[in-house]
Amino acid sequence: MFETLGNRLQDILERLKRESKLTEAQVKAAMREIRMALLEADVNFTVARDFVARVSEKAVGAEVLGSLTAGQQVVKVVHDELIETLGGKATQPTLKNEGNIIFMVGLQGAGKTTSTGKLAKYYKDKGRRVLLIAADTQRPAARDQLRVLGAQVGVPVLEVANNETPAQTAERLREHQRGDFRDLVIVDTAGRLQIDETLMDALADLKTALQPTETLLVVDAMTGQEALNVARTFDERVSLSGLIITKMDGDARGGAALSARFVTGKPIYFAGTSEKLTGLEPFYPDRVAGRILGMGDVLGLIERAQQADLAQMDMKKAGEFDLEDLLNQLRQIRKMGPLGDLIKLIPGMSRALPEGFNVDEHQIQKIDALISSMTLKERRNPTILNASRRKRIAAGSGSSVQEVNRLIKMHEQMKGMMKMLQGMQGGLGGKGGKMPRLPQMPPGLGGTPRK
Repeated sequence: MFETLGNRLQDILERLKRESKLTEAQVKAAMREIRMALLEADVNFTVARDFVARVSEKAVGAEVLGSLTAGQQVVKVVHDELIETLGGKATQPTLKNEGNIIFMVGLQGAGKTTSTGKLAKYYKDKGRRVLLIAADTQRPAARDQLRVLGAQVGVPVLEVANNETPAQTAERLREHQRGDFRDLVIVDTAGRLQIDETLMDALADLKTALQPTETLLVVDAMTGQEALNVARTFDERVSLSGLIITKMDGDARGGAALSARFVTGKPIYFAGTSEKLTGLEPFYPDRVAGRILGMGDVLGLIERAQQADLAQMDMKKAGEFDLEDLLNQLRQIRKMGPLGDLIKLIPGMSRALPEGFNVDEHQIQKIDALISSMTLKERRNPTILNASRRKRIAAGSGSSVQEVNRLIKMHEQMKGMMKMLQGMQGGLGGKGGKMPRLPQMPPGLGGTPRK
């Protein structure tokens, strides 16, 4: 989502980093470029102006000007201020042992109902007993959607009737809790295509009746400046406690995410990263700032690896690394998300790759199909793959014999690398071991520049 803004800022700061000493004129020129980059990314004008003013004030201070590391210090100032603009320290809703009610509000189409389902899964996986309330009586499809999401997550859904008053809804919730106690209730409220008094009055009445502990506004990252007006209005009428930014995986310019917290003063709790139920992540301002400035997100990469259970990769068979192992590990890695997204989490990787580089997910699927077309015996002992077997595998996977040959060559290279890793005690760096060279992806099976 922040790719365009990130590239602009990285280009500007890269020029500064090469300077051992900076003049005030150089800093001001760079700040003008940064302000323009922020405005083009749909960042609110006031936010962009204040951001640049804070950076300029610190960048032209005595501790930076004339310093031998002036360029690097300016980068640090930009990084620190970017974190502050995004919310500073990461925060999450504070949940008690019981009596937790999260009130979800937002405009229709922002992803409110989907986010409600994702939030239910997120907290259920943490051991919470969750109940969903389908309170959007204006859009019957929303109740149907929440019912489906509830079934997928494995949590009950209490549906509000069309003519039900807020007081009746609150009483029905109390009745449900007496028979099936839940320590977390998430309410999916009604939305509109635009803000109106009827919507706000209904939300305010329902909030008064339910007395939620958290009121979260779901903001579509692709709505740009309008999202900020929406956030202000909702905060004035129903007193928000936090935000959820959706569609962070899209190609939006990112201005809403950069501006929402600053304008409302409310923290961004979560970010929607995909359409999957697992596509909701806690929002870490420092990690997002690192991604924007090309510093990567190593902690995010580690967490994805742990979720995919890659931390349990079996290295004891490294010397016997067969195609069955390769298939299993590829499938585990794919659980972490698109490979193109993973590359962006590695510090400096997005800038180090050739311009237009694109990981071809289709080719990863091709490898899966090739190995899946082999018998178990062939996967475990690739040396038996003679010409006739390779021809059969190619036909079975819709590939060519040349692609089968490339796969075998890639596997041999990976097997060699695994042996090197196995020989390094304590992993990389053990006994002074050097970083092994990664195998080259054969043409047609790796990343390729976009045309």
